[in-house]
Amino acid sequence: MNANASQAAAIEDDQGVNDTIDAFHFGRFYLVQPKGRGHRSGMDAMLLAAMVDADGPIDVADLGAGAGAAGLGVAARLEAARVTLVEKSPDMIAYAEKTLALPENAPVASRARLIEADVTLKGRERVAAGLPDDMFNHVIMNPPFNHAGDRRAPDGLKAQAHVLQDGLFDAWIRTAGAILKPGGQMSLIARPESIAEIMSACGKRFGGLEFTMIHPRQGESAIRLLVNGIKGSRARPVFRAPVFMHPEGSHKFLPDVDDLNNGRAAYRRLAPRR
Repeated sequence: MNANASQAAAIEDDQGVNDTIDAFHFGRFYLVQPKGRGHRSGMDAMLLAAMVDADGPIDVADLGAGAGAAGLGVAARLEAARVTLVEKSPDMIAYAEKTLALPENAPVASRARLIEADVTLKGRERVAAGLPDDMFNHVIMNPPFNHAGDRRAPDGLKAQAHVLQDGLFDAWIRTAGAILKPGGQMSLIARPESIAEIMSACGKRFGGLEFTMIHPRQGESAIRLLVNGIKGSRARPVFRAPVFMHPEGSHKFLPDVDDLNNGRAAYRRLAPRR
């Protein structure tokens, strides 16, 4: 899904590779992204960012952050949020570094840090990489969502971001459970067909799960799933009212979705944290 982001500029590095600088949240932050290759962030990242809400200081980890779209989306909307961008791809780390170095991003970059680490690391290796236990209030993630049998992405950089490996949800959600403080929240966006794997991975780690299906329009099948859970909660799952992105016969975003996409609103939990 593409975000309502406007391209601000195109740039060329010393090897002649074109990148773009794209504006999000009406210019409250910018992202340096690959042009014509790799993963380009859009609507998925902005919906994920909208799932974080707080009245005061909050520490947020963005797992598999890419160039930093979701994490910086949180920082742009919540002025007291501190974000940690976690990414393992050297290529995407380079884009995140370029993004944080943009002068236009100074207000959000001052509250962001970047860690090069594999989200699936365990125990001492994870801690040594800069992700200790019980550190964050909220963890967000947009794991690779294409199964290996799906049509392959046309380049290796995009394939790394998009292809789901067996057990990946369990590994990512395990890490989220480890680095969250007790009672902390985990939010993710995925394909609807992954719901059984996600519920299994949450197991006894997360309760109070809230599921929201995202549909392009009324009468059309869901294309994304939003999930939020509380570490250590024993509350039963809730299936929320579906979200429709566009009115019938249009590609324009409905007002509520446009607000989520552009950092004007949060997608808050229905149930209290317990």
